[in-house]
This record gives sequence, structure tokens and C-alpha cells, in this order.
Amino acid sequence: MADLHKTRHEPIKQLFEILDDTHAVMAGLEKPGHGMQPMAPQVDEDRRGIWFYAKRDSEMGSAIASQQPTRGRICAISPDHDYHACISGTMSEETDRSMIDAFWSPAVAAWFEDGKEDTNLIMLRFDASEADVWASSGSGIRFAWEIAKANVTDEEPDVGEKTHLVFPPVAPASQAAQ
Repeated sequence: MADLHKTRHEPIKQLFEILDDTHAVMAGLEKPGHGMQPMAPQVDEDRRGIWFYAKRDSEMGSAIASQQPTRGRICAISPDHDYHACISGTMSEETDRSMIDAFWSPAVAAWFEDGKEDTNLIMLRFDASEADVWASSGSGIRFAWEIAKANVTDEEPDVGEKTHLVFPPVAPASQAAQ
């Protein structure tokens, strides 16, 4: 269940924790003709960064490689479906090779014939600038109570929190490690 106390008091920390537990998000570029696509986020809360492995010749990979940085968006839903986030920011090519190593796994290797040395491998870095987050308690009892109460009082049900986050600028991975 989404922790509504964290939504109110530690929303950025909560967002990165949930992204770290999420196997796939929808990611896309804010460019005409570029739709959203499922991608697996690699999260480093300390650097406030989100990375994705991609193929350089893919639609997103080639768009990033040819024009950096590019405005992008990520939409995420928590595994429990009680937390939703729409995050805006910039997507760019990550050139720090240590970041490719940091998140490498057998699942990633399955997509790249020559492993980390595959010339078609590109690592994308997403730096969030702002986000809208909706979180609910996930409690069926609380939801039912709020709906019943709203029908009796004509008040809107209180089933969670909505917040807008603004992120401070982040340093590139090579500077953050110093």
C-alpha cells in the first residue's frame, strides 16, 4: 500500500522507492511522432536519476543520440496499483560507462548480442524536473467508507493524496560520484 504519510512528507524519496520496485514504466519523448513505450527503469535515488538500456537504432535511441537533451516523460504505476506518477524531465545519452556496469544483469544481456560492448547499446538517462503523483491507501474498507459517506453527505470522497513535485537540478553521474 502507498504510504500517504510519505506522500505528504517525503514525496521525492517515495517516488524513487516506488520506481525502484517497478519492473516497467511507460517512457517517451515529447516529440511529434514519438509515442510512449514500456521500458525497465534502473534507479539511483542518491543521484535522483533514472536510466534505461536501449538499442541505439531504436526510435528512442536514435532520437536521443542525434539530439540531446530531449524533453521526455515517464508514467509509472506501482505494483500495488495504489500509486500513479507522471514525471517530466530530460532524456539524454549516458556517457559514463560505469553506469552501464552499475545496472547490468543477465536480463539486460539477453537483449545485446555482444554484451556491454555491443555497438548498438545506448544507455539513456532521465533527469526529472517535475512530477504529478496520486497515491491512495489501497484499503478496500476505507474506499467503501469514503464512497458511502460521499453518497450520504454529497461531499467528494477522500481516497488519497495528489501532489506536484519540483526537482532540484542534478549533477551528471560523473560529478555526483566525486
